[in-house]
Amino acid sequence: MITETSAVTFRQNLGDMLNQVHYRSDSIVINKDGKPIAALVDARLFARIRRMQVRFDALSERLALGFEDVPQEEGMAEIEAAVKATRRAKR
Repeated sequence: MITETSAVTFRQNLGDMLNQVHYRSDSIVINKDGKPIAALVDARLFARIRRMQVRFDALSERLALGFEDVPQEEGMAEIEAAVKATRRAKR
């Protein structure tokens, strides 16, 4: 479950919110002036997010290298066509 709270409430209830995240695997979005500024998530989820970020960065780098000699519009058109084809194949 994802809960939203203000920064003030978060600060006042830090211990309870840590327990909520740790024992119930909840996530908490912390808002300041009505805008999300941070999130508290379970350490296992955070580790997974970091691994996904590393894989995403590596994929982005491979794409950039593969398309470095291709004009931007042409490269984007190829990528969009591949995405559409993949989505059609999944249906």
